[in-house]
Amino acid sequence: MEEILITGGAGYIGSHTTYRAIESGMKVIVVDNLITGHKEALHPYVKFYEGDIKDSSLLNRIFSENKISHVIHFAASSLVGESNNNPLKYYSDNLYGTQILLECMAKNKIKNIVFSSSAAIYGEQLIMPIKEEAAQVPSSPYGETKLAVEKLLYWCEKAYGIKYVTLRYFNAAGALENGLIGEDHEPESHLIPLVLNVANDNKEYISVFGNDYDTHDGTCIRDYIHVQDLAEAHIKSIFYLNELTNKSDAFNLGTNKGYSVLEVINAVQKITGRSIPVKYLSRRDGDPAKLVASSEKAKQYLNWIPKNSGLERIIKDAWSWHFKNPKGY
Repeated sequence: MEEILITGGAGYIGSHTTYRAIESGMKVIVVDNLITGHKEALHPYVKFYEGDIKDSSLLNRIFSENKISHVIHFAASSLVGESNNNPLKYYSDNLYGTQILLECMAKNKIKNIVFSSSAAIYGEQLIMPIKEEAAQVPSSPYGETKLAVEKLLYWCEKAYGIKYVTLRYFNAAGALENGLIGEDHEPESHLIPLVLNVANDNKEYISVFGNDYDTHDGTCIRDYIHVQDLAEAHIKSIFYLNELTNKSDAFNLGTNKGYSVLEVINAVQKITGRSIPVKYLSRRDGDPAKLVASSEKAKQYLNWIPKNSGLERIIKDAWSWHFKNPKGY
């Protein structure tokens, strides 16, 4: 049985990936400091260590107490706005934290890692859908730290033989179909849960930042991907790393299709049967009109196809969780 360590496994994408890994027959060890993660999101079968990845003594103990072959690395701070205001926190949590993790992996001869990167490494792009070869020009410290980790992984493979898969994903959304776990951030910055908070009477209206973009309805377009499809990509990445002929690589995870802010709002109204008042505000700095990913490379090399990422399916599953948990975990 494959034993894997998931850092940040009590977080949104980490917890969904944990469920998928256990479903696929893997033994899962989770380390999470629970600052943004939720103990309630942990699968009952995981072996859980509470602590921070910057604690090398804890990581060395985890590696010595378990027969771990692969690491899936989610643990990070991930708010773009906060990273602009507090870049030192982001370099400490995301880059230094990963440095400590890699040091411990090298010391304990752990040779495989799947890294949770981000579309934020691309910054603003003119050509859509975005391919992996696109220029990497992050527009925030968050994106810069994700890109710095990608470069660190490249050099660590050369020095220590650590193989990696880097997954750059766009807008994660949705929840487990059975509604057991879902998305709960504080503060919440993602559009779909924010709109569902209005449907749940937790907010009076949804703020729309700009309705004068060069798009079909004037609002920003984003590529939304179901969190269960993201989880599946991480499991397929482990299988990819197990093939000795496969080389370390980076893959975009998206759907090749985008939805506007207004399309998301209208879909929520349709699925929940509840009215969503809208308040239009001025554009936010750095918000590109359109961000859509090409996932052809992931399809070719990981055999990954996003099967659950239609907008209505995403919102239906997200609503299933939010309706049962209007105040989150």
